Amino acid sequence: MNALAAGEKVTRAAVAAEVGLTRATVSTLVDELLAAGLVEEQGAQRPGTVGRPGTALALSARGPAGIGAEIGVDHLAACVVDLHGIIRCRAASPAANRDRPAPAVLADLAVLTARVTEEAEEAGLHPVGTTVAVPGLVGKDRRTVLRAPNLGWEDVPVAALGERTVVENEANLGALAELWLGGHEKLADFVHVSAEIGIGAALVVEGRLFRGARGFAGELGHVPVRPDGPLCSCGANGCLETYAGEEALLRAAGIPGQGPAALRGAARRGDPAAVRALAEAGAALGIALSGAVNLLDPQAVVVGGPLADLTPWLLPGVRRELAARVTDRQWRPEDLVTSRLGRDGVLRGAAYSAVRTVLDDPVTWINSFPRPHRQPAR
Repeated sequence: MNALAAGEKVTRAAVAAEVGLTRATVSTLVDELLAAGLVEEQGAQRPGTVGRPGTALALSARGPAGIGAEIGVDHLAACVVDLHGIIRCRAASPAANRDRPAPAVLADLAVLTARVTEEAEEAGLHPVGTTVAVPGLVGKDRRTVLRAPNLGWEDVPVAALGERTVVENEANLGALAELWLGGHEKLADFVHVSAEIGIGAALVVEGRLFRGARGFAGELGHVPVRPDGPLCSCGANGCLETYAGEEALLRAAGIPGQGPAALRGAARRGDPAAVRALAEAGAALGIALSGAVNLLDPQAVVVGGPLADLTPWLLPGVRRELAARVTDRQWRPEDLVTSRLGRDGVLRGAAYSAVRTVLDDPVTWINSFPRPHRQPAR
């Protein structure tokens, strides 16, 4: 299944060569996946290949799917993706979630997930689970939001959304989306940084998410960049978030209480306060990231989420600080990458993390949804 996910319209012979099994074994497995509706045949391979052309295979556009849900400070969203990671249906609504009772937020989110689930089922998709993205720290059980300061949440369970629901930090899901869907060839070690109200980062090491001993790795927003700087909500002074977080940026740009779109518009117009605020935020972000690069030696730093919309004004300052502070002289400006997924990264990462369970363990799916014309998988 993962070999098929990594390619486009590959044949049984190509899969056999990729995974190291015999063609006969692969053919048997493919037949079982076809019967389960996980794989579909798409006609003969294009002319020009040596020997008899094989039949092209692809992951099914119907069948299992994943639900992603996102809780932001000012919005809620939900979507469904198929096995390819393509968004098939989506719903979103503005919502003032800061300090709002968690049960009310989760109830509204359940309405959105129910809506996209119904649309998905009408399209022949069968959601296998839900992943909820939150701007905060998540317990090891992946069922509890331990602390989300910008929401005002502590020890909030997400069980209200159903048994097959897990919760994950939004920055982690953004990084996983880059790993799986970002189109980065052979990128397996990187730092992913994103921001909305707060600033989060996630670390991918050798193709795996690095969570840390307690699951809290990636709190880049609370790395001090100027120890004598403003007081942060965490109680420390001069954290990155006090310079590059959304509220700090809007305040410095002279448009407090508005949103990223207003900031982007002001920067496009050349408004001096907005341009200066973004330049200073870029410098602060570069200082924080230089420490991460020196410590971790990643292949790249990927800037995603709402930050991706502001990179024309942020990245010059980031690059200057990285060039001045990173000790590895092989670090190149092009190693600082803007995400192609943009604002959709977190939501797609959430949904795809749910459906990837089928790619990693198709037998469980097959045995959980038996078809009358075949025996359960061995």
